[in-house]
Amino acid sequence: MDKNRGTFLVFFQGWLLLRYELGTHAGLKKMLRNSDYSNSKPGFGIGSNRNEMIVAVLSVCVCIVAIEYGVRVTEAKYFEPFNVTYDHRALILGANRRILISAGIHYPRATPEMWPDLIAKSKEGGADVIETYVFWNGHEPEKGQYNFEGRYDLVKFVKLAASNGLYFFLRIGPYACAEWNFGGFPVWLRDIPGIEFRTDNAPFKEEMKRFVSKVVNLMRDEMLFSWQGGPIILLQIENEYGNIESSYGRGGKEYVKWAARMALSLGAGVPWVMCRQQDAPYDIIDTCNAYYCDGFKPNSRNKPTMWTENWDGWYTQWGERLPHRPVEDLAFAVARFYQRGGIFQNYYMYFGGTNFGRTAGGPLQITSYDYDAPIDEYGLLHEPKWGHLKDLHAALKLCEPALVVTDSPTYIKLGPKQEAHVYQANVHPEGLNLSLFESPSICSAFLANIDERKEATVTFRGQRYIIPPWSVSILPDCRNTAFNTAKVRAQTSVKLIDSDLPTISNIFPAQQLRHHTGIYYISKSWMTTKEPLKIWSKSSFTVEGIWEHLNVTKDQSDYLWYSTRIYVSDSDILFWKENDVHPKLTIDGVRDILRVFVNGQLIGNFVGDWIKVVQTLQFLPGYNDLTLLTQTVGLQNYGAFLEKDGAGIRGTIKITGFENGDINLSKSLWTYQVGLQGEFLKFYSEENENSDWVELTPDAIPSTFTWYKTYFDVPGGTDPVALDLKSMGKGQAWVNGHHIGRYWTRVSPKSGCEKVCDYRGAYNSDKCSTNCGKPTQTLYHVPRSWLRASNNLLVILEETGGNPLGISVKLHSSSIICARVSESNYPPLQKWVNADLIGEEVSANNMIPEMHLHCQEGHTISSVTFASFGTPGGSCQNFSRGDCHAPSSMSIVSQACKGKRNCSIKISETVFGGDPCPGVVKTLSVEARCTSPLSAGFIQDAVSSF
Repeated sequence: MDKNRGTFLVFFQGWLLLRYELGTHAGLKKMLRNSDYSNSKPGFGIGSNRNEMIVAVLSVCVCIVAIEYGVRVTEAKYFEPFNVTYDHRALILGANRRILISAGIHYPRATPEMWPDLIAKSKEGGADVIETYVFWNGHEPEKGQYNFEGRYDLVKFVKLAASNGLYFFLRIGPYACAEWNFGGFPVWLRDIPGIEFRTDNAPFKEEMKRFVSKVVNLMRDEMLFSWQGGPIILLQIENEYGNIESSYGRGGKEYVKWAARMALSLGAGVPWVMCRQQDAPYDIIDTCNAYYCDGFKPNSRNKPTMWTENWDGWYTQWGERLPHRPVEDLAFAVARFYQRGGIFQNYYMYFGGTNFGRTAGGPLQITSYDYDAPIDEYGLLHEPKWGHLKDLHAALKLCEPALVVTDSPTYIKLGPKQEAHVYQANVHPEGLNLSLFESPSICSAFLANIDERKEATVTFRGQRYIIPPWSVSILPDCRNTAFNTAKVRAQTSVKLIDSDLPTISNIFPAQQLRHHTGIYYISKSWMTTKEPLKIWSKSSFTVEGIWEHLNVTKDQSDYLWYSTRIYVSDSDILFWKENDVHPKLTIDGVRDILRVFVNGQLIGNFVGDWIKVVQTLQFLPGYNDLTLLTQTVGLQNYGAFLEKDGAGIRGTIKITGFENGDINLSKSLWTYQVGLQGEFLKFYSEENENSDWVELTPDAIPSTFTWYKTYFDVPGGTDPVALDLKSMGKGQAWVNGHHIGRYWTRVSPKSGCEKVCDYRGAYNSDKCSTNCGKPTQTLYHVPRSWLRASNNLLVILEETGGNPLGISVKLHSSSIICARVSESNYPPLQKWVNADLIGEEVSANNMIPEMHLHCQEGHTISSVTFASFGTPGGSCQNFSRGDCHAPSSMSIVSQACKGKRNCSIKISETVFGGDPCPGVVKTLSVEARCTSPLSAGFIQDAVSSF
């Protein structure tokens, strides 16, 4: 096929899509005829040339609507080179004016083996762009020694996005925050003489420029910028600096200007942004990070309105509740943003992932970074969040032609708390036969009801619309509602992660432990060895005074031991007895954890962020060993002066209550030791041959600061794997030498969780919390790529006395799926794209709603446990029949769905054999189970072996 013919076919395909999106109804058939775009402003859009305008609009249809639903347009590798510019109404990619939807995925929080699936699911969900921070401390753990391999293979990650036809937003920073250890800064940076982070400081600016240049040059060398045919369309310098800029005075203002000049000088050839930076200078685009950004405007009308972090959930700390953001509210926030002029929105996070190893930030960030994201920590779809947002994105794509060519929307007040924004523009593409069109304009509208309690009936262009509270209805053609943010038709997926699976060890088959409840635990055969609670290393040293934790450890370990000797005389003992007092250790400030030992016995634990410590001591006559162990649980990742925050002990440390007065230990001789012996000897390694391991006996449990190891098997299939560590206390875990992270069964407060989550009204991280009175995290992701079918080495470091015999392996799967769709629901968004485009009026109101059900990959619908077409009540896992019920409901749904991975059922009385209750709006509610043949077979085989 010659080039001109191919170009024409692509053009014609786009033209058909444009016809449908903008002219499917009788009132739109004259679209584009007799229009004039002579009022275009210089610099706005793609210029005043009307041929350029129609080509741009057609390109939008081809690239967005067609690709959204799987139309294959080109076989090109990555992209044809294009430049990226912008105005206040669009990002301009080559000749294409665009609004964009971005999915945040942090590459080190997943394994490379997970990346392709995560990116594919992001695209399927409607994303145009993949976004990530760059993690300096992961890429340069030692100064000048770079790591761009494994989970830090940034180039591979960017190329995978490109190979899926997605653009890329690279947020270099290099400060990330991101609840990541030390905010992404390498700890060695704080040791550079004279350095002050993130201000007008020469040593810091030199290091920052060196690393940013390294990343930009790497992307350029790999041909990854848009003008090279790559996917990168946006870069970010700094990160949320406006939140702390005032702390640095004039130095902060000068630093912002320098950072902008430095970024622009690197010749990346794509726009740079600064988030939460109202004084972003020059051509740097200032952007919004928040739960809601519909009221945000950049500092120049020439800049686009961009939302770099839409917080679709929130992070979690040890001992806290689990936050959840309702998808109805999230969709409302996104729709309002585009309704009021937004052009780029990024979900933070679209996939959160896992803080493997010691990458979790501080204070006290947990190992899971699930973030209540549309794709969960294990890579499974989080429904209905993912599905509802997919529908939202499809509706927004239908509006895109109008959004990108309208200079500003028309605002219409529809009621006291109701409003409409109408995007309408006249276009007249010369040289095309437009006789089939009757409307001269492109038109899309957003109808919002910002009342937090009541639905509203409004009149818009002569038609009545019912809008639920705190919601937005999207009308791609200014007439028919394609989507409402509060009406969720996507299925709910319930993940049955509490089903314990037998994991039979080939190494110790006779030692498999079966509890009387029938639960199969990981193994009965464990080996153990004790961690010495004393100074053991030749690298230990003795100095006067208390040294700051990070100055000693350099963050090579969470643990730092301080040891000194205290002499207690007989008269001191008598003094305490006669006065009924005890000596006390007092410390001005400690973070994150302090453990106090006297003569090798643990006597006190403290957890907090620079908390004061008072600990009663029990001494013997003579010399007593006082040993302090400070532990970090993630270094501070947010705030000003990070390099000065430090860890461990701060201020005065003394012992009170002695006969001759207080003992000031701040000037005493202390012996320091970094880390644990097990870390130094690599007990977690498969090559470790430490001879001190002995078989664990029940009478040795519980035990503090103890290492355990065993071997275990996992079932086949693709279901994600988790370790259930609820029987443990606090520590760290490794599988086959891979550090899966810290664990801790710290319990959340008993209060603060709501029985019913009401999406209405502004969200905050305390709203819709769950998991009250339970450990914050008990399940820990073990990526499949780190596992073998059998003989997997599990090593546990237990600090506080947990029981390893209670550890089990669990599969993570969406075992129960539910959906509820009524006759009043809107038809699937695919109908808008797949409808007949030529010569036939198509009305969304005449399309029949459908229910769509799907299992995760490798699973099929094995049974339908509830189905009722009529007036069913209840919710997922608690459905009930109403007074109206079609008797054929179960058989119809079972026939349509059983044995399939996905199925659809039309919500129509004809499908169910007649109308079971005339005059009543009917609903179909369904609950079904998804199973994997592989895991089911594994369970059966394992159980039969006993």
